[in-house]
Amino acid sequence: MPWWQAAVLAIVQGITELFPVSSLAHAVLLPPLLGWQSDQQGELFLPFLVVLHLGTAAALLLFFWRDWLEVLSAPVPRSGSRTEAASRRLLLLVALGTIPAAVVGLVLERRLRELFGGGPEVGFFLILNGGVLFLGDRLRASATTRELTTLRWWEALAIGAAQAVALVPGFSRSGCTMVAGLAVGLRHEAAAHYSFLLATPIILGAGLVEVPRLLRAPDHGPLGIAALAGVAAGVTAWLSTAGLMRYFRQREFRALDPFAYYCWIAGGLALVVLLFRR
Repeated sequence: MPWWQAAVLAIVQGITELFPVSSLAHAVLLPPLLGWQSDQQGELFLPFLVVLHLGTAAALLLFFWRDWLEVLSAPVPRSGSRTEAASRRLLLLVALGTIPAAVVGLVLERRLRELFGGGPEVGFFLILNGGVLFLGDRLRASATTRELTTLRWWEALAIGAAQAVALVPGFSRSGCTMVAGLAVGLRHEAAAHYSFLLATPIILGAGLVEVPRLLRAPDHGPLGIAALAGVAAGVTAWLSTAGLMRYFRQREFRALDPFAYYCWIAGGLALVVLLFRR
C-alpha cells in the first residue's frame, strides 16, 4: 500500500473510530470506492488496520490517563475511600464489558475477515447502524441521571455484547455501546466515557494477536508504513475524542441524530456505487 493511501486511511480511522460511524466500514469501503488496488482479504490488511487502532488506543489512554491510573491502581488497598471503591467498581465494569467482544472476535475472526473485501453489504450495515443511532436516542430512559459506576454486572455484559456487534464492518463500536448505555439509563457523556474505556483493552488485545503477523511477514511487511500511519491515527483520534466529549457534554437531546443521518447517506451512496460496479 502506498504511503499516501495509508495516510488517508489513518486520518479517516482516527476520526471515525471515536465518532459513531464505523471506522471499519470506512477502512474497507474507501479502497474499492476510490479504485485503489489493495488486497483487503490478504493476511496483512487486518494487522495493518489493527496498528491504526493501536494508535487510537494510545490516544484514548492519554486522554483518559487519570481514569486509567485510578482504575488500574484500584485493586491495591489504600484509603478505603468512596472514590477508591468507585474505581474498583469501574475496573470490574470494564473487565465485564470486554468479555463478549473478545470471545466473539476469537471465535469468528475468519468469518468476519470475509467482509473486509468492501462489498455492498458493508454499505447496508452502515445504513442499519444509522438506524441504531436514530432509535437509540428515542428509546433511552428519559430524565435519568445514572452514574457510570451504578451499572449492574449484567448491564455491563449487555453493553459489551453491543460492542461485539461492531466487529461486523458497518456497525460502529462506539455507536453500539453508547446506544446500549443510553438504553440502561446513562447520559450521553457517561455512555461515551464508558464506550471509550471499553475500546482500549479490546484494541490492545487485537494488537497482541495481529501485530506478530506483520513481524513474521517478509521484511516485516508494511510495518514501517503501518507504524507511521498509527501515529497519525492517534493524533487525529485524540482531537476527535476531545471534540466528542465536549459535544456530548453540551448536547444531551438527540445528540446521535447527525451521525445517523451521515450513516444513511454514506451507506446508501456506497451501496449504490458498489452494486452498479458489479
